[in-house]
Amino acid sequence: MKMMAISGRSGEETEIAEFLVSQLVAAGLPRDQIRFDSAHRRSPLGGQIGNMVLKLPGTMRAPRRMMSAHLDTVPICVGSNPVRRGNLVRSSAPRRGLGADNRAGCAVLLSAVLEILEKELPHPPLTLCWFVQEEVGLQGARAASRGLWGNPRLAFNWDGGAATKLTIGATGGYRTEITIRGIASHAGNHPEKGVSAIAIAGVAIADLQQNGWHGDVRKGAQCGTSNVGIIRGGAATNVVTDEVYVKTEARSHDPKFRKRILNEIERAFRRAVKSVRNVDGRTGSVSIRSTLDYESFLLPTDAACVKIAQAAVRAVGGEPQLAVANGGLDANWITAHGLPTVSLGCGQKNQHMESETLNLAQFKLACRAGLRIATGTEEVDD
Repeated sequence: MKMMAISGRSGEETEIAEFLVSQLVAAGLPRDQIRFDSAHRRSPLGGQIGNMVLKLPGTMRAPRRMMSAHLDTVPICVGSNPVRRGNLVRSSAPRRGLGADNRAGCAVLLSAVLEILEKELPHPPLTLCWFVQEEVGLQGARAASRGLWGNPRLAFNWDGGAATKLTIGATGGYRTEITIRGIASHAGNHPEKGVSAIAIAGVAIADLQQNGWHGDVRKGAQCGTSNVGIIRGGAATNVVTDEVYVKTEARSHDPKFRKRILNEIERAFRRAVKSVRNVDGRTGSVSIRSTLDYESFLLPTDAACVKIAQAAVRAVGGEPQLAVANGGLDANWITAHGLPTVSLGCGQKNQHMESETLNLAQFKLACRAGLRIATGTEEVDD
């Protein structure tokens, strides 16, 4: 409840990180065991602080395990006021989300460490990593200093959804920044001399929508999604707008089809530039920059981390359900770094919405499963 009330949008995670540090130090952990990397300096967003990493030496001989969650929340959750009603927690602040995504995940990790410290529980070597900037393209996990991890062999990530949901794969995504330049003119006296960057953007977006390349994209057996998420431009109604900024995304589990969606977005904007001309036949121009946010992945169902996560959920009375996500997770980049990672939920629902809730029964189940994984007491069937 305390963590969800702490503001911490992407790039502004210092306060929530300091809360975690204070809890760990109060439990007797030496402060110098907690490290922060410089991922924020390698992120295009910049930011206040890097990923928070805690390594615990094992009390038993076993492969090192990494447990992770992300610190940041989305802007709608800034100003959350968590209130418990029965088995659900929601924000009572008007037009504010709860922030259980992903403070609940952070709490699963914290709970496991505090239990281990308080009760001196035996455990394998552990790395706990609280990532920054997940909500803006998985920047923290992407730019993580892996040398601080201590060479873990198994990885478990906590994020949204039911505690019994084990996400073993996720889509990949591109983000594209498009700058459209038109020609300014007086919109009342000589509109015909101008080339409207807004008109170019409108033509391009209509093209994508009409030809099935915007929203839920399905072409035969291939599928994916795309979205025009940001559009900015214009300063006055009496000026033909000469510059517009647009940001889009394209997602698909199939890397080739994802690239095709991306190409169609770029072609639509280039066609639109040629179609909008002024009285002299002049056109505007467009510059496009696309970057891969994260690559898709799919773990085999018999991967060691998957089997351990399944056993942990069963050990605390749940029935695990395997899932593949249409969004990105820190697990995308952890897996891309060479460490296959399964993600577990914590009871969050309606993430990124005013109606977001945290189911406390599911959250407690996630904490119990997390402790099983942290202590290596999940009892995997051979």
